[in-house]
Amino acid sequence: MLLAAPLAGLLNGKPVTGGSHLANPFASWISVGSQDILVLGTDVGGGNTDVITWLRVEGDITHLTQIPRDSYIEAEGYGPQKINALYALGGVDLLKRELSRKLGRPISHHVIVNLAAIRQMADALGGIEVDVPKRLYYVDNSQGLYIDLQPGPQLLKGRALEGFLRFRHDEMGDIGRLERQQLALKALFRKLTRPDQLVRLPILLASAGRNLKTDLGPMELGGLITAMGTTNLETKRLGGRPFTRTGLSYWDADWPASGSTDEPNEGDDRYRFLF
Repeated sequence: MLLAAPLAGLLNGKPVTGGSHLANPFASWISVGSQDILVLGTDVGGGNTDVITWLRVEGDITHLTQIPRDSYIEAEGYGPQKINALYALGGVDLLKRELSRKLGRPISHHVIVNLAAIRQMADALGGIEVDVPKRLYYVDNSQGLYIDLQPGPQLLKGRALEGFLRFRHDEMGDIGRLERQQLALKALFRKLTRPDQLVRLPILLASAGRNLKTDLGPMELGGLITAMGTTNLETKRLGGRPFTRTGLSYWDADWPASGSTDEPNEGDDRYRFLF
């Protein structure tokens, strides 16, 4: 790591000056700016995408846009779907293709993190400080899920953190879960900006093991994570409104790409908004 920046400079024909400050050795190998990356969080079985996030590092800001899992989309060759079904139908390539169309920007890369990796990575970090907004309690024996968190600031790691990220069994449903994920992401960023955590990056990635899949190379992934950890985090949720169609609930998302609405026909009696 210490040799990475000088060696990259030499390979690019740049002279190495003495006394230069080495802030991020990965940065000399890969520029993560102006790249759009799809980040997916899958359940323990790996079939469902509980988390769908559009990530972009631009200048000194990391933009994270969370896409509600119930977002309505008419995928080419598959018809009307909830967006979280696309991964099971056609894999990450289908998701990248459809999101590139809806966002109006090409998705360059992807990172898929299984929820099992969240426990492992949080343990490697020593946990993250999160202010739990309210009592969260839910038990699902079929999924081996037990969530019982009290409100207030606390150190979350392992299964407790996984439960905080997955909980959606209240009046806010998936939208409330997205808000809690934003709290966890901001807490993670605060910890990653600490030098003692940045130097533990190889251990952190190793702890994820096969529960983390990506088309980024090791140096590219290191460059992305360290760049994210040294920028300001800006998170938001894709706007929209709920509606029902044929007895199913969807999220009518406000996609940024013009002329790419995929909205159901409002004259169809199968389509109505819930306010």
